[in-house]
Amino acid sequence: MLQAFINSFKIPDLRKKLFITLLLLAIYRIGAYIPTPGVNGARLIQFFNNVAKSQGGGLFGIMDMFSGGALTRLTIFALGIMPYISASIILQLLVTVVPYLEKLSKEGEGGRRKMIQYTRYGTIVLAVIQAFFISMWLESPARFQGLQIVDHPGWGFRFLTVVTLTTGTAFIMWIGEQIQEYGIGNGISLVITAGIISRLPTALEQVFTLIFVPAKSVIKYPFFTLAFMSVIGVAVVVAVILITQGQRKIPVQYAKRIVGRKVYGGQSTYIPLRVNQAGVIPIIFAQSIILFPATVAGFIPNPGLQRFAEALMRGQVLYTVLYSVLIIFFAYFYTAITFNPADVADNMKKYGGFVPGVRPGRPTAEYFDFIMTRITLPGAIFLAFIAVFPDMLGAWLKIPYLIASFFGGTALLIVVGVMLDTMRAVESQLLMRHYEGFLKKGRIRGRR
Repeated sequence: MLQAFINSFKIPDLRKKLFITLLLLAIYRIGAYIPTPGVNGARLIQFFNNVAKSQGGGLFGIMDMFSGGALTRLTIFALGIMPYISASIILQLLVTVVPYLEKLSKEGEGGRRKMIQYTRYGTIVLAVIQAFFISMWLESPARFQGLQIVDHPGWGFRFLTVVTLTTGTAFIMWIGEQIQEYGIGNGISLVITAGIISRLPTALEQVFTLIFVPAKSVIKYPFFTLAFMSVIGVAVVVAVILITQGQRKIPVQYAKRIVGRKVYGGQSTYIPLRVNQAGVIPIIFAQSIILFPATVAGFIPNPGLQRFAEALMRGQVLYTVLYSVLIIFFAYFYTAITFNPADVADNMKKYGGFVPGVRPGRPTAEYFDFIMTRITLPGAIFLAFIAVFPDMLGAWLKIPYLIASFFGGTALLIVVGVMLDTMRAVESQLLMRHYEGFLKKGRIRGRR
């Protein structure tokens, strides 16, 4: 693997793409430390340390993770890439219910460009709305335990905040698109991964404090705990890779066709049905739904709402059960949206393809639906387990959630998935130029 990494810098074209990618990611991380005008960042960090983290992060914790900590400091990139992700998901859901968008998604390159443009418009609209409500939220000291976050509130501050945060989101979106076009890998995914990995030094600092500073630690056997965490970390990463790469290959045979003097078709191939077809989306949906009422209730001084918010805090039984059920539900829901068995069966029939032993047309669609329904279940259960595992590990080993979050949940799934995709992209460039890939014996899924 080290030789493959060295070889990637010997190829001028690939070296240029890697440097462009690293440069744009560095620019993104620098912007995550430029403060928004008019905001007292020190007081805001104090609030998040004292209140938001004690509530398990809440909805703001998710947004802060995707922005790489920019939300707690309220920098110009405070909104991160979340508006783009939300706009993409909303547009993808609308494709299934709006005939015009469904037709547009099937028009090839021209339709894809229009869909991207609509996603950009949606991103700006969502960013403006979120930035406006954040500016209103910042102006009220009552929501920050009496801390004056904004020294000069008013419409001037609101307008400046909306313009600043919306421009920051648009710039991050541009960075992702530039990486996609001129760099290597998926730009938006790499931006998210860079934000998540940026929290790693803080997590390592906390690990060092827990292990080597006994006065600040509640762990009885620190070195045993460190060794155990290392083993658990490797096992979880391996399990995530196996589930992420897991496929059920459906054999497909194409009938021979004679056109003039040429014979077409007759080859055998397969359709890969992924065990985790929905990716990390079910966890994001479930987190947003379960943490939104708890986050809102946490800011309203009502005893009933406060008890409800406490019942939905991380580690509580109701939170764990409801969170797991929502993840399994959204795994099936999103899989049903992204994978249409009827369309796959129709396309196969159109080009003379069939599954051996299954009649073309509707029986093939029912067969695909039967297989996908059953292989989605283990993937959904695994997603639910990996999502709640950091909470269980943190409660068991008495470690902070920031450390435990790297042993599961959204962060680990995104980082592993993006790293695998990036390795595939780099490896394809190496193999094209007759260099050995990252793995000599095994193969990254997707290598031909």
